[in-house]
Amino acid sequence: MSGEGLYVFVGLVFLAVYFLLQGLVVPVFGESRQARKRLQERLAEIDDNEMGRTGQSMSSIMREKYLRDLSSFEQILESMPAMEALASLIEQSGRKILAYRLVLLAVVLAMVVGAAAWEYTRIWFVSAFAGLLAFAAPFLKINSDRNARLALFEEQLPECIDIMRRAILAGHPFNATLKMVAEDMKEPAAKEFGIAFADINYGNDVRHAMLGLLGRVPSVTVMALVTAVLVQKETGGNLAEILERISGVIRGRFRFQRRVKTLSAEGRMSAWVLSMVPLGLFLFLQLRTPEYMPILLDDPNGRNIVAATVVWAVIGIFIMRRIIRVDV
Repeated sequence: MSGEGLYVFVGLVFLAVYFLLQGLVVPVFGESRQARKRLQERLAEIDDNEMGRTGQSMSSIMREKYLRDLSSFEQILESMPAMEALASLIEQSGRKILAYRLVLLAVVLAMVVGAAAWEYTRIWFVSAFAGLLAFAAPFLKINSDRNARLALFEEQLPECIDIMRRAILAGHPFNATLKMVAEDMKEPAAKEFGIAFADINYGNDVRHAMLGLLGRVPSVTVMALVTAVLVQKETGGNLAEILERISGVIRGRFRFQRRVKTLSAEGRMSAWVLSMVPLGLFLFLQLRTPEYMPILLDDPNGRNIVAATVVWAVIGIFIMRRIIRVDV
């Protein structure tokens, strides 16, 4: 295999695996893209309502507190466009790194890897592809950690609600139930409920603390919990009974999601096979008849055919994603 052909093959493998992981893996816990979009819109509405009540939104208050501990130069860097959203993403992932440092890390990685690829191959598109991949790697890692942390929190949430319910039945006040969850549970539930308890303990009301929890852990199940607590605080009712019902609903939702994952396993496996067949055929032909692929890749028409094949393969992956995806 020629050097250029090897890079093309590696690039095709990466693209196929990346799109499969992004589009075809159905998580057991977590929401669909549409559910996350609706949740973000709802969070924005809540934030606007809080601004109307207090003159300042929850996100802006948290942002000011975040910037207050930084130096003047770091504050300037953190105030650049898109840094606030990136800082929120990093916080939700559980990582301890400033947003501008993550961007600088991505830029340095892109320059180093891109320069190394150029020095080794002298092929511009290979160097650009390697640099782009290196630049995206830190952000993909943060996003992956965020999704894993939110999924783990949702997995822990029914047990957290049960602890709160038992504490309320035992006569403890609501803020004490948050402390019990923080003491009895592991990360990330312990940290998030501990922050909510500290928020109330330092003088804020329950509404602010619970909406802060929802802002840090944006999830439909957390919104159900927060809504139930806030409605009970304003209208009254048996909070222990409400929490018991919410816990049952969340567990039923998770059982349904597991069933969806089981029923869609055949479709996802078929998608994997169909997506990997062209790459497997490429490798088989190279091993079986090594003189065939250089003819295809060295000819301009052959490279155009390979490029068209990649485009259609990506389109096929997205179509298969639409077929097997079920919004729950």
